[in-house]
This record gives sequence, C-alpha cells and structure tokens, in this order.
Amino acid sequence: MATYDQLTEWAGLGHVTRAGQDDVASWRLPDSWKAQLVEVGIAVASRLIERVVMQSEAEPVLRTSRGPLYRLTEQADPDDQDERSSFGVEPETGAVYFVMPDGEAWFANSGVDVWLDVLHRYGSLVTASGLLSESDSHEERLSEEEEERAFAELNRLAEDLKVIDPAAFNGYEGFLWPAHLDRWLY
Repeated sequence: MATYDQLTEWAGLGHVTRAGQDDVASWRLPDSWKAQLVEVGIAVASRLIERVVMQSEAEPVLRTSRGPLYRLTEQADPDDQDERSSFGVEPETGAVYFVMPDGEAWFANSGVDVWLDVLHRYGSLVTASGLLSESDSHEERLSEEEEERAFAELNRLAEDLKVIDPAAFNGYEGFLWPAHLDRWLY
C-alpha cells in the first residue's frame, strides 16, 4: 500500500491532497478505503489528474452512465476548459471509474486501495522517466529510438499495473488504463 510520504516523494508536498475525515465519514465505502483517502491522499499525476476535488456530500454527486459516483478528482480538457473529466468511486463496490465529460464511465480499478497503488506506481514511474515526463511537456516529436524506449517503458508500466489490479486490464473498450497507456505518445 502506498503512503503519503511515498506520494509526496514524486508528486511534491503541495500536490497530494488528503480527504477530510468528516468529508468521507458518511460515504458508503469500507472504512479501510475511507481511511486510505484520509491518511494517504490522492496525488496530482501527469496527464491524468489535474486537481483533487473530493466531494464532501454524503450522497454521490458525480453523474455518470453507471449512476452517481463520489467525486475524487477533476481535470479540464486542454482543448476546451469547460469540458471536465473526473475520477469517481462507486458506492458499495468501491470500484473507481474515469468519467468522461459526457458522463461516460470507464472502469479504472476494482477498489480505492488498488487505485491508489496504481496511481502511485504510475506517477512515480512517469516522474522518474526522462522520456515519459519529457513527452508530456514538449511539443517536438520523439526520435524513433526514443519512441521505442518510451514504448518499452509504457509496456513495463502496464505489466506492473496488471500485477496490482488484473481486473483493470480485462478489456480495452471502456477500460481506462489500457487505452490511456496505448495513446500516450499520440
């Protein structure tokens, strides 16, 4: 299980947000997952999480194709600042979904615990990688050799994430991680 200190190591102190105990107390999730949101928190992650915006309401407020979810994050579309995507967690099951601006929910992870671990692995690898962090911040295309190395890093990351949460890779359509990693360099 990832810790707050591990997240701040790669994300930076001002980029990890912990939930308030009172904010998640009435959420219909196992106490251990609520405790992780309070004790560990959620980190801002390149190309994935721009802002942590955990709702404080007792009932889920994020409207999706799967029904209402508890909002965890929010990200503006770089091409249209009015379009917002979010991560949300499903009451009872604790499954985490990436919600598109139109409300379509893509399966991310099978629970809050594995989602936090996957985010930690993703964020720490992307931050440490010269290629992946560079491809996020530069307009120029990578050379063919750099692109091959970046693909190799993304494949290793995908394999690591599969070990943490195999359910997150049981498909492509409607599954966040395979689609996100596949489109990385395009």
